[in-house]
Amino acid sequence: MTAAAQAMAKREPADVAGAKAREDELTLAPPVDIFEDAHGIAVQAELPGVSKDRLNVQADRNSLLIEGDVAIDMPSGMEAVYADVQATRYRRSFVLSGELETERIEASLKDGLLTVRIPKRAEFRPRKIEVRVA
Repeated sequence: MTAAAQAMAKREPADVAGAKAREDELTLAPPVDIFEDAHGIAVQAELPGVSKDRLNVQADRNSLLIEGDVAIDMPSGMEAVYADVQATRYRRSFVLSGELETERIEASLKDGLLTVRIPKRAEFRPRKIEVRVA
């Protein structure tokens, strides 16, 4: 084997490992529905296979980040030979309006559906004005 061929053979496993690492970094953008009412917005994200302990929801003044990892439990001694879904990570981010009160966000996860409720600030909510008879 020539020196060039030996160098190529030495690099190939590293290149395969690098490709595997890039494949592991791939993420899926979960399908999301966003609803608005007078009191705020609700973001519903479909995250099948993500458990509460593998879910990360973060918010600051003007952004919302949703991340989750799918845990596929394999029986001991078994290895997956084929899988339709290659990415096992979800990630989606949103820019939030200044009229939302990010300090009071509530989130719940049920049957793979994450619901994030973000209320509007009081000054942006419609209010009923009492009319007095003079």
